[in-house]
Parts: sequence; C-alpha cells; structure tokens
Amino acid sequence: MRIGELSKATGVSTRALRYYEQQGLLRSERRPNGYREYGPESIEVVAFVQDMFDAGLSSEVVREIIPCAGDTHPRDDCAELLARVQRVRDELVRQEQQIAARRRRLDTYLADGYEARPAR
Repeated sequence: MRIGELSKATGVSTRALRYYEQQGLLRSERRPNGYREYGPESIEVVAFVQDMFDAGLSSEVVREIIPCAGDTHPRDDCAELLARVQRVRDELVRQEQQIAARRRRLDTYLADGYEARPAR
C-alpha cells in the first residue's frame, strides 16, 4: 500500500509516517517511480509505535523495542530493554502518585470552605 493508504488506514499523517521511517520505526520499499510501498503488517507496526509514543517512550527506545515485540526475537537481547521499559513504567507510576497527592491536597483545601475573595 502507498503512504496515503497507510495514513488513511491508521489515522496517522503522512508526515508522521515519513518521520517513523526516518527514525527506523517503519520500513517501506521504493517503487521505480519513487513512491513508498508498505506491507500489510505496517498497519500493526504503526499502531504499536503510536501506543509506545502514547506511553511516553522515545523513538530511540521504540526502535529498540520493535524487534523484541515480534514472535521470533531472541529473549537474551531483549532482557535489558525490558528492564529499561520497566523503569519508564515505574517512573510513570511515581508521577501518577505525585499527581494524586497534589489533587488530594487541592480537594482538602476546597472542602475546608474556601470562599473566593475579591481581587485587590
């Protein structure tokens, strides 16, 4: 499929797809006329890349994860990568806890009868 078709199938802009390719996250073959040709698996790859970006991972980490995400990857090569992703996840948990604590402080402040005061 061509880049416009992949864009339509995934909801990702052609500009983003070109970026994914530039970053080594997505592969295409070039036709003699210069058009990119993507395989049917590209839809799943783009969805995976989007999920990993949404999770807060950088393109560098996503590029390393892609070979480990398939069914035929060597487990030894992926152990350190999985530990790295676990650290990112742990940092997200820490941030969630921090945000929840801040929200509780604001809830307490608002529940204690704060009344708006006129501006001076």
